[in-house]
Amino acid sequence: MQRTAPEKVLIIACGMLAREILAVKAANGLDHLELTCLPAEYHFRPNQIAPGIDAAISKAKAEGWKNILVGYADCGTGGMLDAVCEKHGVQRLAGPHCFAFYQGIEAFAQVADSDITAFYFTDFLCRQFESFFIKPLGLDQHPELARDFFGNYEKLVYLAQTDDPALEKVAQDAAAMLGLAYEKRFTGYGDLPRALVSAATPATRP
Repeated sequence: MQRTAPEKVLIIACGMLAREILAVKAANGLDHLELTCLPAEYHFRPNQIAPGIDAAISKAKAEGWKNILVGYADCGTGGMLDAVCEKHGVQRLAGPHCFAFYQGIEAFAQVADSDITAFYFTDFLCRQFESFFIKPLGLDQHPELARDFFGNYEKLVYLAQTDDPALEKVAQDAAAMLGLAYEKRFTGYGDLPRALVSAATPATRP
């Protein structure tokens, strides 16, 4: 078998995954992957994900892209993203959300029930804690409201992609501020590398 040069693959991803996707790309020599992202803020507005991806795929195809991977799990779209993917004949990342594929889909299934009251953090959310949580919720002006917003949670689980003490300190401080128990799970990139390598596997010919 003779291996041909791999075709370019466009990943249309959640902005929350940009740094991690680029890290996996660099670590695995996946130079033929190209990345474009929708706004990370769609994490809080899942109703915008499916139409955003629909428009992004249509644009990419008009530009000549043939190989496209959607860098989202279902992410709260209730199957709407799957409908868009089926419409365009493309695949997405497996699982209900990024917190699942970071842990590994099978591993997540084992803890899903016990984590029902867990508030998940990732490296991204540690880096963006102020802009994603504190300021939008007005907690910089009224920190006493934190217990009201997060009262249904019992623990903060930091799913760490990297071993960064500064990020862990943010997660620990957030747990304390929100009145939640703290747990760290070092996940690395979970199922993400396998998904990207699979999407970027070169074609072969006799």
